[in-house]
Amino acid sequence: GKFSKSRGVGVFGDMAKDTGIPADIWRFYLLYLRPEGQDSAFSWSDLMLKNNSELLNNLGNFINRAGMFVCKFFGGTVPNMVLTPDDKRLLARVTLELHQYHQLLEKVRWVA
Repeated sequence: GKFSKSRGVGVFGDMAKDTGIPADIWRFYLLYLRPEGQDSAFSWSDLMLKNNSELLNNLGNFINRAGMFVCKFFGGTVPNMVLTPDDKRLLARVTLELHQYHQLLEKVRWVA
């Protein structure tokens, strides 16, 4: 059902801590699930599903592929990066976007 602090319905900080689930997994799931302006439904099975499919499978697959790429093409060592002027402009733009994203996140607004 809907979480209600006054009725004691939900998973609260002390309960989440007692589960032994690492804080980063909670952070991922709550940010993944967080609605913009309405209530959301929590379920343990959905927490497990999102952790396994989104976080572990997708992120794990990305990390594995990146590692294999570095091993195959660079002998297992990431080469030194040489930035071109275009690279520096792109990094400046990404930095601005990340700054705006963080500001919106602080205001609890979803960036689409």
